[in-house]
Amino acid sequence: MTALRAARALLPSWRDYAELPRSWKGDLVAGLTVGIVALPLALAFGVSSGAGAASGLITAVIAGIVAAVFGGSNIQVSGPTGAMVVVLGPVIAAHGIGALAAVSVLAGAIVIVAGVLKLGRVVTLLPWPVIEGFTLGIALIIFLQQVPAAFGVHAGPSSNAAVSAFQGLATTSPAALWAPVALVVLVAVIMVAAPRIHAQIPGSLLAIIVASVAAQVLDLPVARIGALPGALPSPVAPALDWGTVAALAAPAATIAALAAIESLLSARVAASISDTGPYDADRELLGQGLASICSGFFGGMPATGAIARTAVNIRSGGRTRLSAVIHAVVLLAVVYLATGPVSRIPLAALAGVLMITATRMVSVATLRSVIGSTRADAVVFFVTAVITVSFDLIQAVAIGIAVASFFALRTMVKSSGVHREEIPGPVQDGDEHIAVFRLDGALFFGAAERVLERVSAIRNVDAVIIRMSQLQVLDATGARVITDIVNALERRGITVLIKGIQARHLALVTRVGVLESLRHHKHLFEDLAPAVEHARSHVARAMAARAAEQAGAPPGRRSDQ
Repeated sequence: MTALRAARALLPSWRDYAELPRSWKGDLVAGLTVGIVALPLALAFGVSSGAGAASGLITAVIAGIVAAVFGGSNIQVSGPTGAMVVVLGPVIAAHGIGALAAVSVLAGAIVIVAGVLKLGRVVTLLPWPVIEGFTLGIALIIFLQQVPAAFGVHAGPSSNAAVSAFQGLATTSPAALWAPVALVVLVAVIMVAAPRIHAQIPGSLLAIIVASVAAQVLDLPVARIGALPGALPSPVAPALDWGTVAALAAPAATIAALAAIESLLSARVAASISDTGPYDADRELLGQGLASICSGFFGGMPATGAIARTAVNIRSGGRTRLSAVIHAVVLLAVVYLATGPVSRIPLAALAGVLMITATRMVSVATLRSVIGSTRADAVVFFVTAVITVSFDLIQAVAIGIAVASFFALRTMVKSSGVHREEIPGPVQDGDEHIAVFRLDGALFFGAAERVLERVSAIRNVDAVIIRMSQLQVLDATGARVITDIVNALERRGITVLIKGIQARHLALVTRVGVLESLRHHKHLFEDLAPAVEHARSHVARAMAARAAEQAGAPPGRRSDQ
């Protein structure tokens, strides 16, 4: 029954559309608006990835509908995105356009498995500086990828966006330079100016229309999108033999990881800026995986949640999944009714749209917040961004997390410590032979050695009280160090008493052997006062034994308690 309930939670339900009777008008307007905004982006991302404008448009239609119905967010809009283009471009360049369908299906299957295994919440473990550095790196790559088209040249052979852009510029012909650059400037001016005139003006679509008309009327010598299909292609299952799967397994895993990360981040941001209810992270993975698989069957690209289009959906009044479905229907209408005009759009105009989109992915305010927070966060941010641009997106996330973990561990080590305290209350004879140590913060593998050195170095004492009530984090290494401390002190004849083991640490210290290392089970205390009295009794016997030894009398028998 538990498995059945879990399966049902991942499937569509009538509850997904509970607000539809009250929100359908807003959903309709939002869907139309998002569809208009998504058209130039879908075309541009398709061209930039190497899959072609038709593939980008198909992805926005098919994945947009499937993810809207099966995903875990009520207002998420899915389709081709800049981050996916960054990963997909090298895959197509290395394996050819024929690998597109196969890698989409494989990546989608991996994302579905992650959803079924309930790995959706893993994305919440990503540190904020890593996310922002990753986003900045993607924005830089998208911008650099558009440089060849903006200057009317072919991209260079390098798989690195920066190197490829410079290689392409090396072949620039000054005579052919002015027309594409002029269109890019025109698109940029319109996209920047349109929102300032009216917030509802779709700047990217208006810029594409104006640039296309200008290129047509002036007969500018610029490359165009070219012929597009006048209908959706029939679904075709890709050939997935063992050789294909083996060759595409690594790229598919990278694409799946990126799709999961970007979709869940987008859904989380959408839930935080809207009042349409929380999102289901595991169901979102299932929906995005199905979207990529279906997109691959129709010749499209792997899809992810798109935060920019999702934000437009929210601002335009979208409340249910209907708005995302309508956005896909609007794009479907373009496929059947407007492929002729769309095919005449200049590639330089699409490059201009993506350049402006890239510059808007990371705000100046966000950059200031990250850089101005702490030095460690700034380092994590820049390391992630640089590795994203220079090497690989997934490697950048992994290394960013590793660097962030290093700084987090260093902070925990600094916050942890061992402090010697004075015995509370009036001082009695022999108290100078009692040492009270308080363990604070976290005692784990990163801080354990320092604690061991500090306590083991104690001299001229007969009893040590270790206070553990303030210890917040304890791992097996830390518990083992406590065992080593007790054994080392007991071998020197120093009685060790432990006070205040928390209930959540009791099982660990028992398994590791802390309690067994104590001389007697009565050397474990819940309060400090009884521990101090017990320590004083041991000190008194030790002082008496030393006095007797100095007087030449045989030492008294040592008590086991």
